[in-house]
Amino acid sequence: MDKLGSLKHLFVTVFMSQLATFLVTPAMPDVTMMALCPGQDQCSLAIYLSGFQQAIIGIGLVLMMPIIGNLSDVYGRKALLTIPVTLSIIPPVILAYRRTKNFYYVYYVLRTLTGMICDGGIQCVALAYVADNMSRAKRASAIGILAGVGSAAFVCGTLADHFLSTSQIFLVAAIASTVAAVYMQIFLEDTACFEDSIEQPILKSELENDELDCETEKNIKVFKKVPSLKDIICFLKKSATFSLAASVAFLNSLAEGGEQAPFQYFLKAQFHFKKDNFADVMLIANICSASSQEFFIQVTLMIQCLLWNTLST
Repeated sequence: MDKLGSLKHLFVTVFMSQLATFLVTPAMPDVTMMALCPGQDQCSLAIYLSGFQQAIIGIGLVLMMPIIGNLSDVYGRKALLTIPVTLSIIPPVILAYRRTKNFYYVYYVLRTLTGMICDGGIQCVALAYVADNMSRAKRASAIGILAGVGSAAFVCGTLADHFLSTSQIFLVAAIASTVAAVYMQIFLEDTACFEDSIEQPILKSELENDELDCETEKNIKVFKKVPSLKDIICFLKKSATFSLAASVAFLNSLAEGGEQAPFQYFLKAQFHFKKDNFADVMLIANICSASSQEFFIQVTLMIQCLLWNTLST
């Protein structure tokens, strides 16, 4: 434990998997329009289907993520990480083969189903794997590196879109997902399974710090089976920190979801954007986001230092 070198194989797996995802994203508006409304720059059906897909995937993620996290406690992180990484291979293979209307609908259905597991499952289990292998003191740094790996995959994926044709994009995405799955099976070491979910590093530190604010030991719910909706709501009520983090994640996902489908099709209708243009917009947005976060972090640290000096004097 406590060695970043032990996480290098996880970083490679996450990078290849995220690379496949970000390769496909800028090309999807063009593929969707060509399949549903060929020769047109406006298509209401494409917007409706994209919005419906995002809603269904979001609902599925709410239901599936607690299950995946709980099962990874029992069967190990590697076993549960294998499922979303492997499932993510299927959708790009379909569009790499053919992008007609019928094949698009097959892709649409499979992408919706696999998205309920893949979109959040890889990140969820990867974070748990990091927590298992790093102590509390170094866990934040390791999670930051994992986030940096995702950002690197984003940059590489959006830049690669400029040099690949549409058919090549989906082929490369399928290959990247396959490499991630094979690499993980060969090199990634599994973490020990825990009989009791309290023994997990994240939950253990939460309990030690009285995050759950329980009056007695009976209030601590040990999930020996799949947690129900009531269990999740109870945990949100008991942990103020977790509730705030969940609220921030929800609002962030809501903003990103509204940007992805409607905004892309608006740009295509008004300015005739292609995949390269979408890739440029995504890259600029990512750079601005990273820069603004760095700015606010520095401002927050300055305020904390000033408050500390004021209180000290």
